Amino acid sequence: MIAGKDPRLLVRSQEPFNAEPPREVLRHSFITPVPLFFVRNHGAVPAVDPGAYRVSVGGLVRRAASYRPDELRARFGDVTVVATLQCAGNRRQELMAVRPIEGEIPWDAQAIGTAEWTGVRLRDVLEDAGIAAPAAHVAFLGLDAIEHGGRTEKFGGSIPLAKALGAEILVAHAMNGRPLTPIHGSPLRVVVPGYIGARSVKWLEAITVRADPSENYFQAHSYKLFPPEVTPDIVDWATGVMLGEVGINAVICRPLDGETVRAGAVTCMGYALSGRHEVARVELSIDEGATWTPAALKGPSERWAWRFWETSLALPPGRHELIVRARDTAGGSQPENPALIWNFKGYMNAARHRIGVRAA
Repeated sequence: MIAGKDPRLLVRSQEPFNAEPPREVLRHSFITPVPLFFVRNHGAVPAVDPGAYRVSVGGLVRRAASYRPDELRARFGDVTVVATLQCAGNRRQELMAVRPIEGEIPWDAQAIGTAEWTGVRLRDVLEDAGIAAPAAHVAFLGLDAIEHGGRTEKFGGSIPLAKALGAEILVAHAMNGRPLTPIHGSPLRVVVPGYIGARSVKWLEAITVRADPSENYFQAHSYKLFPPEVTPDIVDWATGVMLGEVGINAVICRPLDGETVRAGAVTCMGYALSGRHEVARVELSIDEGATWTPAALKGPSERWAWRFWETSLALPPGRHELIVRARDTAGGSQPENPALIWNFKGYMNAARHRIGVRAA
């Protein structure tokens, strides 16, 4: 196990290290403890020389610059944002149950976590550099090098300039009040709330303002979405949709799938998340959607963080399928069935979450 990480983590791969917490502990705390925060890596954690480390700012700017972490903090000042990060492959196991998905990490529903991120606002850095026309995107490059297709490339990605100028986007140096650990991107990482975790580039080396999205493999090729009828043998990579914003989603954390519970009033709880908009309501059904029981939204209400929810269901003796659905403040809802959104990469599963329990 990686130093500083909880031994209860469900390790999905050792090298590179990828892991998620068990479902039964994910819902224990609104702020996910760092030892239990999921880890998504594409390559080995890079060795960083703190004395030589700097992050550069360039591209379509009037004044290119580079900074040590302490120079960034002194120039722009720290802010803290509570935000949830979620892997694009979260809940992939449910898509794998529909049709096989080859070569991807079999994430359950715990490749997600919420932290207090501290750093400088990206927009302050960009505005100080002077954004120049025809700027439309901001690209990030990490220090981690990944081999693919016979070549080695550092991990990178980009976000639209309009998103980059949001007050929530950070160049972060701390997580839950302590310096970032190496596994989570020390010395600096980007935090992009509301977008897939891949855009929150770790071990940040460069910030580049561009007219077009990043040409990095992990932006232009890897993290793309295709319809269910497209398979790896016929895919035209140029036609895929670059992933960015996450949609409305909800997951049942308690009871667990396959659990036997005491018949009668059963407490159900979980999390819900939305990207652009806020979670408006969560409901559960035990009769295939014929009727729905509203859940109460619990705990803090932070704009860029998940919402916890809880309700009680009356379960008579026997087997039951529990279904959860959520809506956001813009009326967005979840697909009824994961088969409708299956894709050969297993990305962006936001179908209604279902579990089976036995009441006795």
